[in-house]
Amino acid sequence: MNTLLGKNIKLRALEKEDLDFLYQIENNESFWQVSNTQTPFSKYMLKLYLENAHLDIYQAKQLRLIIEENSTNLQVGMIDLFDFNPKHKRAGIGILIHPDFQEKGYAFEALSLLINYTFTHLDLHQLYANITDDNIKSISLFEKNNFVKTGIKKDWIFTNNNYKNEILYQLINK
Repeated sequence: MNTLLGKNIKLRALEKEDLDFLYQIENNESFWQVSNTQTPFSKYMLKLYLENAHLDIYQAKQLRLIIEENSTNLQVGMIDLFDFNPKHKRAGIGILIHPDFQEKGYAFEALSLLINYTFTHLDLHQLYANITDDNIKSISLFEKNNFVKTGIKKDWIFTNNNYKNEILYQLINK
């Protein structure tokens, strides 16, 4: 699908060969704050997840895609649509780039590809992202992709014995 193919990366569906990559990412405690995870995942549970990853977004209400480098076919991250609501034509977006591949423009390219895909193929009216106010890289990424800050949820995320504010960003398809 050309919509999901960029200059440096492509977005693709999950495959059973992604099990080790998912296991590594999902069990990295430094990512738990942004994914609202509090416990590790077993390979068995992730294998079951992969077996159901073929479900249509209209059934599952979510879509996870692997971000893969074109030149090496290495998995560099994941990008998710969640809270998919076809009636209201909206979905949330989450993105994670493995630390070894950060600051190479992959997140920007992946987000741009997914925005185009959702507005073109899923006919969405809007996308949103929830970002803690100390996540400067994510704030910059979404603002560079024309997301607009529309609200702040005060003391929304409790982590390391402190509360963090969460900013709501939206992109309306005009």
